[in-house]
Amino acid sequence: VSMAVASGLGLPNPYWSPITTIIVTQSTLVDSWPISRRRLLGTALGVLLGAAQVQWLPPGILSYAAALLLLGLICGLLRLHQSAYRFGGIALTIVSLVPHTTPVWGLAWFRFVDVSIGILVSLAITLVWRERLR
Repeated sequence: VSMAVASGLGLPNPYWSPITTIIVTQSTLVDSWPISRRRLLGTALGVLLGAAQVQWLPPGILSYAAALLLLGLICGLLRLHQSAYRFGGIALTIVSLVPHTTPVWGLAWFRFVDVSIGILVSLAITLVWRERLR
């Protein structure tokens, strides 16, 4: 479903949406809502810092490491859950290290939309396909 939605929206790499759906769907229904909010916030921070790093810092491992460290500091200062930092780090890595054939801010936006679609589809799945209580 998430692949179809992302493809239907014309996103350049729609495979990120089902990857996110698979990851998020592995949480229980009760856990998936707060975890999804954290992951979405982390992704937003990650794509912003990744795009800023590519736009304003010289390419290389040092600027990438600095952006990742800054993400960790921001997540810590905001007292965000570790899952926000994990998703943010993944998003930052994708935006920073994937070769850019389009402007970096567009790539950052597409990654955020891809992950958002994956999270929303996962939440819908957890509502429709509820776990059996034992």
